[in-house]
Amino acid sequence: MEVQYIWIIVLIISLTVEACTMNLVTIWVALGSLVALISSLFIDEWMIQTLIFIVTTLLTLIFTRKFVTKVLKIESIKTNLDSVVGQVGIVTSEISENKTGRIKVAGKTWTAISCNTISIGEKVDILAIEGVKLVVRRRDE
Repeated sequence: MEVQYIWIIVLIISLTVEACTMNLVTIWVALGSLVALISSLFIDEWMIQTLIFIVTTLLTLIFTRKFVTKVLKIESIKTNLDSVVGQVGIVTSEISENKTGRIKVAGKTWTAISCNTISIGEKVDILAIEGVKLVVRRRDE
């Protein structure tokens, strides 16, 4: 089998994987195999072609990955639950050490837990999400 066919196969496989994932997984391998395919038209030694493939793949990966991922980065949209982390809520039902309570944040009521007892009417910082409960702590003002 001629070496050109191997580079064509590698190119087709890497482009197919890239088209299926759309995550910039194999685009650099595709570029490396394309350059190796072109070099195979002028250089008969398969070891040199392989070296060209490896060097091209690594160089394009090193020098373009940050730029390409920055340009193509799509901002993730927070869900309702994700968007409450970092906000301030007001306790509507007392939160005890081992018992859940209720808080109101952004016009909605949520179940909340804390390692301290927090009374009704106190403000809390929302630290995280644990299952379907918000993890909160008393707000330091």
